[in-house]
Amino acid sequence: MKLNIDKENLEKALNSDNRESDNNNKEDESDKTPRIEMSKEEEIGFHKGALSTLAAERNEIFKMIQNVEAIMQAHIKRLEELGVKLEVKKK
Repeated sequence: MKLNIDKENLEKALNSDNRESDNNNKEDESDKTPRIEMSKEEEIGFHKGALSTLAAERNEIFKMIQNVEAIMQAHIKRLEELGVKLEVKKK
């Protein structure tokens, strides 16, 4: 399932779940969902918290990538020591 992000209307993008593909003939239930109204300050806090969490997650993913790269380089180095030549594939 592909998530389409509407950068102009974040609330609409986050609330949409692409029901057209799954339920072509069913009534759109999004109008029946109760809405919770937030003050501007609460909404600002919500978005700041989300960005803080996502930044931390991104940093953790980056650390994982660094660890994987270091391990791969160690394997490559050892293979080269053993006389195995590796070829880089072009995309």
